[in-house]
Amino acid sequence: MRDKLLKLKKEIIDQLEVLKQKTANSNNLELLRTLRVKYMGRKGELTQFLRQLKDLSQEAKQEIGKLANDIKVEVGEAFTQVQEEFLDDESGVNTDVSLPGEVSKIGHLHPLTLVQRELEELFKSLGFHVLEGPELESDYYNFEALNISKDHPARDMQDTFYVNVPGQKNSEQNLVMRTHTSPVQIRAMQKYGAPLRAIVPGRVFRNEAIDASHEHTFYQLEGLMIGENISIANLVAVMKEILKGIFKEDVNVRVRPGFFPFVEPGIELDIECRLCGGKGCPVCKQSGWLELLPAGMVHPKVLEAGGIDSKKYSGFAFGLGLTRLVMMKYNIGDIRLFNSGDLRFLEQF
Repeated sequence: MRDKLLKLKKEIIDQLEVLKQKTANSNNLELLRTLRVKYMGRKGELTQFLRQLKDLSQEAKQEIGKLANDIKVEVGEAFTQVQEEFLDDESGVNTDVSLPGEVSKIGHLHPLTLVQRELEELFKSLGFHVLEGPELESDYYNFEALNISKDHPARDMQDTFYVNVPGQKNSEQNLVMRTHTSPVQIRAMQKYGAPLRAIVPGRVFRNEAIDASHEHTFYQLEGLMIGENISIANLVAVMKEILKGIFKEDVNVRVRPGFFPFVEPGIELDIECRLCGGKGCPVCKQSGWLELLPAGMVHPKVLEAGGIDSKKYSGFAFGLGLTRLVMMKYNIGDIRLFNSGDLRFLEQF
């Protein structure tokens, strides 16, 4: 057995010496790996030889066993040395000009994330906190606490995704995929009180008829400012400053009356469509203006639901259409592209 072991060692070393004389490239590295498996793999010749040691006498085990272990270590070091020489060789696989080049693809942020982070930094510079809330919301926070009555259209099953809870009757009235980020207004007021400045970016869900400017899943950025003597003028000033920061120039806006149960009075803040320059296109429905910001002064009932004294404090709230803002910033003509997963679209940013 000793002679067989020494013969196997010589066979391995001789093959490695021959391989060392060859130029380092991917083929010879593969040959080296094949040799290692042939001799030292789980079913390799040297490995099988070592397993036979258990059948020897105790005296033979001590003699042959030590020799076998020494050979195993020596052969392992020889394999490692050849591999390192191949990898260190200036003509090795890392610089083999005959091989095709490989380009490593690096991921990047989604355009919605890029603008959201930019907005967060702008608002933080104005003293606003960045908050978040659950996407699966209770009926109370999504509707009732925001002064939305039982017969409001937003509660219609055609507009809202209700969630059934197994074992509960009429459970669709308890849980809902939030239709706006406004529920966090109540949660923030209950937790932090007044005065308060906060924004809430996040995903919302509505059962919409899908077209170039409507999606069932999109992003909003809720804003809330509570304090003493807050007015609509404060709201318009803040929004103009934010839009200027996003577009890097002054933006034409218009303010018109609007009704929302959770604000009184309510306004709609529109921006001039940047895709058509105000001339009219499918995205702005040929109006030249794009609805961007439902807003207004926080309704006293909403302040009270948040535990705020409505006689001492007032405030404004807004729901910025984050997805539409991104469309305007990057001149994107179809809202459906954001959730399409189309790399031809995403790789532009």
